[in-house]
Amino acid sequence: MNVHERLAKLGLKLPPPPGAAGRYRPAVVAGGLLFISGQLPIENGKLKYTGRVGAELSEDDGRAAAQLAALNALAQIDAALGGFDRLVTLLRVEGHISSAPGYIYQPRVLDGASDLFSEALGDKGAHARAAFAPSSLPHGAAIELVVTAAVTDR
Repeated sequence: MNVHERLAKLGLKLPPPPGAAGRYRPAVVAGGLLFISGQLPIENGKLKYTGRVGAELSEDDGRAAAQLAALNALAQIDAALGGFDRLVTLLRVEGHISSAPGYIYQPRVLDGASDLFSEALGDKGAHARAAFAPSSLPHGAAIELVVTAAVTDR
């Protein structure tokens, strides 16, 4: 089963990859690595989840935001590589979760992204990760994902 079929089984499909919000490239391939710029929970060109988990947003909202940001990361991989055949594996996922003071469950929120990567990519979706808890993110986003992957040459 390919990535698109796995996503369809989950009731999801790849969106168009979000454009850059500034003067940078959404993805860069170099030296067998793919670097995906920070992905926000954007749906249909609009930020869907804003605010801090543990204040304006529930943990479940945070997980949904993480899943949406992961879906956008998958769209960036697809666009950068022309599909998923060149993807060897995800290497690292950084999850920056906008958090209320005292909220300490960022890893549970980030599981929303990790679960989607595993379900969509199978073994290629396994990754190392780090969770961060800033008090705010660009444009008021609830989460920002930064993804690094190993890829093969053309």
